[in-house]
Amino acid sequence: MTAADFNSLVVGHGDILRPYAISLTRDQEDAKDLYQETMMRALLNKDKYQFGTNLKAWLYTIMRNIFINNYWRNKKFAKLSGEIPQDIAMYERQQVSYNEGWNNVRMAEVKKAIDELPAVFRLSFELHYTGYKYQEIADLLHEPLGTVKSRIHFARKMLTSQLER
Repeated sequence: MTAADFNSLVVGHGDILRPYAISLTRDQEDAKDLYQETMMRALLNKDKYQFGTNLKAWLYTIMRNIFINNYWRNKKFAKLSGEIPQDIAMYERQQVSYNEGWNNVRMAEVKKAIDELPAVFRLSFELHYTGYKYQEIADLLHEPLGTVKSRIHFARKMLTSQLER
């Protein structure tokens, strides 16, 4: 049997697979995905099919196994994130909600904490934060590289201690 013959046989059985996919998933879109995955796996694994055996049963088995694997994968995901059901609902709707007010409050706290740093630490930290490399900051401030690194390190430590909740 040539590859083209096998492909035409598999595609010919496609009409039989669609109702089975719908009966498994009970959702039109999920059924389409399951059908496509089944057809793809059947065509990729044509070397595993033994000519002369029941092709329809082989395709049904592939579809059922894909469905079961997806079911357990989704159940494991639901179990892991079961503590926060709002997250799951948000992922299912593929929508993201942002709380700009909270971000603004946090950014104001961060900016205030940076402004309260001693001037020696603040300048090195702000230059590093804006994207300057350590060596560039050291050259700009005419300080040794180790001094610049330690100032940035201590600035970070002060900020994290001030901003911890």
